[in-house]
Amino acid sequence: MSFARQLTEGYRNRKFDIDKRKTEDFMERFFRFIFFLELQRCSEMGEIEARLRQFRAEFEELLISAAGEQSPGADYFFERFPKVYEMLKEDATFIFEHDPAAKSVEEVMFSYPGFFAIAVYRFSHELERMKIPLIPRIWTELAHSRTGIDIHPGATIGRKFFIDHGTGIVIGETTVIGTQVKLYQGVTLGALSVNKDLQHEKRHPTIEDRTVIYANATILGGDTVIGTNSLIGGNVWITESVAPNSVVFHKGLVTVKNKMPVNEPINFII
Repeated sequence: MSFARQLTEGYRNRKFDIDKRKTEDFMERFFRFIFFLELQRCSEMGEIEARLRQFRAEFEELLISAAGEQSPGADYFFERFPKVYEMLKEDATFIFEHDPAAKSVEEVMFSYPGFFAIAVYRFSHELERMKIPLIPRIWTELAHSRTGIDIHPGATIGRKFFIDHGTGIVIGETTVIGTQVKLYQGVTLGALSVNKDLQHEKRHPTIEDRTVIYANATILGGDTVIGTNSLIGGNVWITESVAPNSVVFHKGLVTVKNKMPVNEPINFII
C-alpha cells in the first residue's frame, strides 16, 4: 500500500472529526480571559456576557466534534464552570499564602506553571467525569507540554492544591489527592504495573489531607495511602502505606572535604 493510500484510509476511518489545534487554542484563550490575563480590560458587563456566549458557542462545537449526538451540550458544563472557578481561586490563594516567593495572587495567575496545570486539569476533569472523549486529554497534554506537569484528567484532586515549581510531576489516572496538599518538582504518583488488563483498577496512590511531598519523591501503587498531615522527603521511593502524621525521609551519605591541600597526586597516569 502506498503512503498516500495509507493516509487516505486513515482519514476515512478516523473516529473523531476534531481539530486538535482549535481545541488547544480554546483552552488557552479561555484561561487568559477568565483570569484577567488579556491586555484589554473587559470592564463592561455586556462585553463580558458577549465573550462568554462566544466561548459557549465554540465549546459546543468542540463537544459535538468529540461526542457527537452523545454530547451533553455546552450549557451543562458552563453551569458547572463557576464552581470550578471558585476552586481555582482557592488554589491560587493557597499557593500565594504558602509560597514566600509569591508577591500576589495575580502573580500566581499570571505566571505560575503549577496554577496553569491545575486550572487545565480541573476543567478537563469535569469533561472526563462525563466521559467526553479526547478533549480532556488534549487539554491536559497541552498543559503538560507548556509546564512539564503531567496530570491525568481522571485523577481526583481536592481543594487548595499547591504545585511548586512543578517540572517533572506525574499524577496518574486513579490518583486520589485530598485537600491542602503540596507537591514539589519531580514527584511521581504512579502505578506499580502498567499492564493493560489493569486499566479499570485503582493503580495509583491516595494522598490524604495536608500532606507535603518534596522534590523527586516517587509513590507507587493503588493500595498505597499516605496518611493525613504526613511529610514525605525528597528522593524517597514508597510502595507501602504510611500512617497519618508520619515523616518519611531518605537517609543518604554526603561527604564534603576540602580539596586543599591535595594529598593525592594530580598528574597521574591510568
